[in-house]
Amino acid sequence: MTANPLLETLIPLVADLSRELDDGERYRRLLAALRQLFPCDAVALLRLDGEILVPLAVEGLSADTLGRRFRVSEHPRLAALLEHAGPTRFAADCGLPDPYDGLVEGLHGHLEVHDCLGCPLYLDEQLWGLLTLDSLDPASFGRLDLDSLEAFASLAAATVKVSQRISGLAQRVEAERQLTELYKQARQQPRELVGQSAALRKLQDEIRLVGDSPLTVLITGETGVGKELVAEAIHAASPRAQRPLVSINCAALPDALVESELFGHVRGAFSGAMSERSGKFELADGGSLFLDEVGELPLAIQAKLLRVLQSGQLQRVGSDREHRVDVRVIAATNRDLAAEVRAGRFRADLYHRLSVYPLPVPPLRERGRDVLLLAGYFLEENRARLGLRSLRLSPEAQKALLGHDWPGNVRELEHLIGRAAIKALARHGERPRILSLDVQDLDLPTAQAMAASDDVLAPIDLPPAGLELRAAVDVFQRQLIEQCLARHQGKWADAARELGVDRANLSRLAKRLGIR
Repeated sequence: MTANPLLETLIPLVADLSRELDDGERYRRLLAALRQLFPCDAVALLRLDGEILVPLAVEGLSADTLGRRFRVSEHPRLAALLEHAGPTRFAADCGLPDPYDGLVEGLHGHLEVHDCLGCPLYLDEQLWGLLTLDSLDPASFGRLDLDSLEAFASLAAATVKVSQRISGLAQRVEAERQLTELYKQARQQPRELVGQSAALRKLQDEIRLVGDSPLTVLITGETGVGKELVAEAIHAASPRAQRPLVSINCAALPDALVESELFGHVRGAFSGAMSERSGKFELADGGSLFLDEVGELPLAIQAKLLRVLQSGQLQRVGSDREHRVDVRVIAATNRDLAAEVRAGRFRADLYHRLSVYPLPVPPLRERGRDVLLLAGYFLEENRARLGLRSLRLSPEAQKALLGHDWPGNVRELEHLIGRAAIKALARHGERPRILSLDVQDLDLPTAQAMAASDDVLAPIDLPPAGLELRAAVDVFQRQLIEQCLARHQGKWADAARELGVDRANLSRLAKRLGIR
């Protein structure tokens, strides 16, 4: 009897996926089995979130793909896949742009995807997302059994469903969908916390925990880490999500107007007060108030803010009438408020009232390979803004991003990608189909150092023949770590960031390998 390759792949896969695995590992194994059954250069699993396709797992595509968000209306191939109930294969000469052009891993050139097919995934008869397969060989999928792909898609959908049940995500996904819709109504272009690092996952866990509570939160962190996004996420995870989130930048207001902005004023309260005006606290009644750069508030205003936090009562400027408000306060600062208290520039009682739940946001340099996911997010934004078919990072540019310290954090990365895209576009006389950002486009000190070191660092040699696998891997790892340390002048933290590993784990591995 002839063996059925589909069954031979699916039977052990079902057993494997039924084990206790986290969602990411379960999805990675699913895609590895898909490539085994249908040989190709790249596969991806994407979840449909409104009008956006979010990559959950990829194989054979650059790391930044996981940070990209594909708006269906901007990608006709993805739209066509979603519109058809079964598998769809595009002709090799199809003129529709492919969203993965230039993103196939390991390619240094701009070779475009030539063969493409995909299949939508349904959960309980509802469209959930997509499986996509891509190849650089235009004849790869010519003899493919589409029925087998559809059968695999059914297994993939079942895997997603099992993952959601195991993780207890089914109800949360629906709640997050509703919160996202409400959030989109309030904000035209909502942003998300992009990344997969342990530091970001810990932050997201803290957000879910405190979001469901009434506690006042003090968000701390360096400039540009995304404190406002964290505040928005806390509000979206709270029972107040359907009510407004009102924001005020305390550092951007003149001292004379801070009180009026926070608490409102009555007509004639001061020169120019021609009518009554509600303050931010009243506008946020029933919802949340985000006090950004709260450490910049004058001491006189701090006392009045403390009274509102303690009693929920306020007075408009120029009025004796009390107004009661129900507001959840979320504050943020890049200052060390405890030090400000010791220096007499911030009230101790207000500090303790605000920091009921302190929430530090990790700097980008502590988030490892999240740099590439965030870069992918910003690359996709700039691709759409510049009207490009594909915008990608060269392998050297990816290494440069991983090696940079990011003193300006995520905001610095966002601005850098925008500048680099414009510079790279200006280098071309004609608008290219695929635009690649190189090291020189990034204009980073680490990128320049890497370019200068290319001539002095030897390539990594293959381990000698005859070694057992473990010994060969040790030889390769030793060379890789030593060259990475050389690039960073022996700085272990910088080397760990480039390699995408925890510094303590890198130190333990180096000790085992005999690296001093």
